[in-house]
Amino acid sequence: MLNKVPEVSMYFWIIKILSTTVGETGADYLAVHAGLGTGITGLLMASLLSVALIWQIRLHRYIPWVYWLTVVLLSVVGTQITDALTDRLGVSLYLSTFVFCVLLASVFAAWYWRERTLSIHTIVTRRRELFYWAAILLTFALGTAAGDLATEELSLGFRFGVGLFSALIALIYVACRLGVNAVLAFWLAYILTRPLGASLGDLLSQSPEYGGVGWGTIMTSLIFLSIIAILVLVVSQNQNRSAKNVADNQGNAP
Repeated sequence: MLNKVPEVSMYFWIIKILSTTVGETGADYLAVHAGLGTGITGLLMASLLSVALIWQIRLHRYIPWVYWLTVVLLSVVGTQITDALTDRLGVSLYLSTFVFCVLLASVFAAWYWRERTLSIHTIVTRRRELFYWAAILLTFALGTAAGDLATEELSLGFRFGVGLFSALIALIYVACRLGVNAVLAFWLAYILTRPLGASLGDLLSQSPEYGGVGWGTIMTSLIFLSIIAILVLVVSQNQNRSAKNVADNQGNAP
């Protein structure tokens, strides 16, 4: 099986942040504005995620649009998990943030214990891929809880949240350039893109009286989904072009 995860590039990070924003605004739209409620929305999204995840796992190589569809659905479901704990069960954001930290650390520990690596460049077995997707789901749930804790519970505001999490990611980038372990830096940045995307989604979708821009959840979701679709199309074309070049070079080799 070929590596099932895309190379880490600027496209990767842009699509990842846009996906997390859609997870925030899409979940809010379906649960609140469309009137489905958190229960029905969660069940619907979990069903779609199950189909996409099975499809993704059954593949033997990286297919951009299947992979990113799975990520978007994981973002929505991760958001729904945290929202259900907070809104329906009354779980404190402090507690949910702590619990998701522990669960994510446990997944990483089990993954490393079994595979001796957490690198995304070696997702070439079914077991590693299952570890990978479990970690991704928990990063979304943790990021949602941490983002809501910072922007709502601590009343820091959406703009401050966007600035704070952007600055933290920038610091991780600098640390990586200075020699910090690349795998550790990747996962820290990956976790932080979730509260960054959530803060950005709330900033754009919420009304000005709540500190937002006022685009609304449906417009924000549609705009970001359109950008994701365009970027995934570009990535797919680049991948096909690279594969064709490799094939041509092999055909021309003596």
